[in-house]
Amino acid sequence: MPQVVMVNENDEPIGTMEKLEAHQKGILHRAFSIFIFNSKGEMLLQRRALKKYHSPGLWSNTCCSHPYPHEEIKAAALRRLQEEMGFTTTLQKAFDFVYKISFSNGLTENEFDHVFVGKFDGQIKSNPEEVADYTFRSMAEIRLDLLDKRDNYTAWFYIAFPKLEDWLREQAMGKKQQANDNA
Repeated sequence: MPQVVMVNENDEPIGTMEKLEAHQKGILHRAFSIFIFNSKGEMLLQRRALKKYHSPGLWSNTCCSHPYPHEEIKAAALRRLQEEMGFTTTLQKAFDFVYKISFSNGLTENEFDHVFVGKFDGQIKSNPEEVADYTFRSMAEIRLDLLDKRDNYTAWFYIAFPKLEDWLREQAMGKKQQANDNA
């Protein structure tokens, strides 16, 4: 089983631990989440494989995982995107957040999550060991679905989605302000 990087609340490494053990003990560790959009502005969602040890069969962001010890976070994100979804693309660091969620099976996600955003319109070759299905959906569709069918989504996606919406809004406002300043 792979190792995760245990961190403090400032994302400073304090050691490593086997991934399942970190989830059993609820230890804060480093993670990343990737949100990919197509040229229409639709988000690529994945449905987690049914054999995952937690949150199987639930819809989530394009890809999420943990960097290996001594692996740069963005490099880990690019590696894992290729492994899960069968493609790579340019990723932009968006923001970080910390969340802690306990599951009914006794596992706890306690993660310092680094969020990346990218665009992709090419062919997707998802790994069936990781991904049961995938689809592109508009932000408005996802927002409505989270209100009506929250249990169809991973707990961390439900937390990350509004943070992503805020970040996207800030990006759009910054571009608008920059256009006004250049006019």
